[in-house]
Amino acid sequence: MTGSLMGRRALVTGASRGIGAAIALAFARAGADVAVGHCRDGEKAELVVEGIAEAGRRAVAIEADVSREDDAIALVAAAAAFLGGLDILVNNAGIQIESRLVDLSAEDFDRVIAVNLRGPFLVGREAARLMLRSGTDGRIINTASELAYLGHVRMSAYCASKGGILSLTRTWARELAPSILVNAIAPGPVDTDLLDWAGMSGEQQQRALDDVVLRRIGQPHEIAGVAVFLAGPGATYVTGQCYGVNGGAVMV
Repeated sequence: MTGSLMGRRALVTGASRGIGAAIALAFARAGADVAVGHCRDGEKAELVVEGIAEAGRRAVAIEADVSREDDAIALVAAAAAFLGGLDILVNNAGIQIESRLVDLSAEDFDRVIAVNLRGPFLVGREAARLMLRSGTDGRIINTASELAYLGHVRMSAYCASKGGILSLTRTWARELAPSILVNAIAPGPVDTDLLDWAGMSGEQQQRALDDVVLRRIGQPHEIAGVAVFLAGPGATYVTGQCYGVNGGAVMV
């Protein structure tokens, strides 16, 4: 992957930890300069910036709540100003609230949808406007989830938000072609803070792997490798697709 993104300029949201951090670092190792989006996680975001600098690329950490329109507009503007433009957006920021449907409050449902679906819409809109004005060969990569296909108990809001991501991806791919290629990645269970694999009991871990053909949890770098491919020169005839990086849990 070394050099496949040389000179490209990327914004990755939710990039202070987990999958987002892995993607930001993988982009840098492939030659991209990266804006590291985060929400109130500045210390960890700066560690990612340091890692990018060690890879010999430029980076900046930018704080924003992607669910807020003003923040989303400012995030894209600040990233483009620092990077000198924008070629790649990864909409990765997301949250998860677990609750049975009968106990789920409207406020919690709205918050998950706001971050996981409204946020990608807002940031994606601003990035698309910028890419279309500049005439860049743009790429947008949205983070979905295997649960968009499977559903899951106690996760009505999360599953709904990720199903929405799939629909946004397909719609944007049609609307923004041929200038901007838009794809999604649907991770399976991945060892991140969001999943809290280490905090699960052995029984919970086993249940999480029941449908995973490879019989193990995924690692953030395994998601990042697919993101580098979708952002790079090997994916010039790929748009409107969702890549399932899930160990075989979902096959479509």
